[in-house]
Amino acid sequence: MSDLPLLNVIWYMLVGILFTGYAILDGFDLGVGSLHLFTKSDDERRLMLNSIGPVWDGNEVWLVTGGGALFAAFPVVYATVFSGFYMAFMLLLVALIFRGVAIEFRSKLPMPWWRQMWDIGFSAGSVLSALLIGVAIGNIASGVPLDAQHEFAGSFFGLLKPYPLLVGVTTVALFAMHGGIYAVMKTEGELHDKLRSWAQRCIVVFVLLYVTVSVATFLYVPHMTDVLRNYPWLFIIVVANILAIANIPRALRRGNDFHAFLSSCAAMLALMTLFGIGMFPNMVRSLPNPEHSLTLVNAASSQKTLVIMLIVAVIGIPLVLTYTFIIYRIFRGKVKISPLSY
Repeated sequence: MSDLPLLNVIWYMLVGILFTGYAILDGFDLGVGSLHLFTKSDDERRLMLNSIGPVWDGNEVWLVTGGGALFAAFPVVYATVFSGFYMAFMLLLVALIFRGVAIEFRSKLPMPWWRQMWDIGFSAGSVLSALLIGVAIGNIASGVPLDAQHEFAGSFFGLLKPYPLLVGVTTVALFAMHGGIYAVMKTEGELHDKLRSWAQRCIVVFVLLYVTVSVATFLYVPHMTDVLRNYPWLFIIVVANILAIANIPRALRRGNDFHAFLSSCAAMLALMTLFGIGMFPNMVRSLPNPEHSLTLVNAASSQKTLVIMLIVAVIGIPLVLTYTFIIYRIFRGKVKISPLSY
């Protein structure tokens, strides 16, 4: 790492931080959507929507910001990934747009068929978004075919390999667990008790899938563990991840919903950190030709561009964090049905 340009390493971490923020914040939005149809009454579904209503659109800003930072700091990565994964990203965009429209349109008319239609759209968009995000991460981790010009040389259906699909399903389970815990924090009464039970089941499903993905990674994507073998002290992140996951059911059993949510956030942070460490210094690994891989050196903008962007980031990121804190502070507490509810 000492021979790598410092600015490139900083921007590698900043892009990772932005996408991690998106995974944590919009992850519970998508998780709430995944569980939405399990509720029975209209009031319960309105409460589910109200739990994320004031924050869901702000959470998605992190995705836009991360994409913008990737475009400016590592334009070759942006061009390769967004063109190579074009169909998958278009599906993701449609799913995100459709679930946003569903949130806003659902309660505009009182007819049951109208609300049921948007409820299905909201849940389907949430599950599909989580699945596609996980599949994209799985492909980046395992590697995709790139030619000598760093252009994607595969196809859409070539992205649907067993390992990326397994990561995609695991991501759905992770977000469902994360969203279930968030909804437990935001609700009370009968729905609160239901959500606690659902969250506990999601934890079991996620843990089983997480163990399966871990084994599959060691067996079939061994390059993601090379850094851990070379620097054993980094296993402290693995231990922290395991402890965070283990604390989630413990906190839920004790009724410490907020602590369970913080543990879920910590687990997602650790998972994204392990992903970033496993990829470093690659940003898109090329298989079967690793020499065609995109790294934080050969895919980066000029040093002058990175300096200017860093100045902008130093000013902008605190503003985003401040805005996020204020919104969550204003809309803290349990949600209730009111004339202004969704």
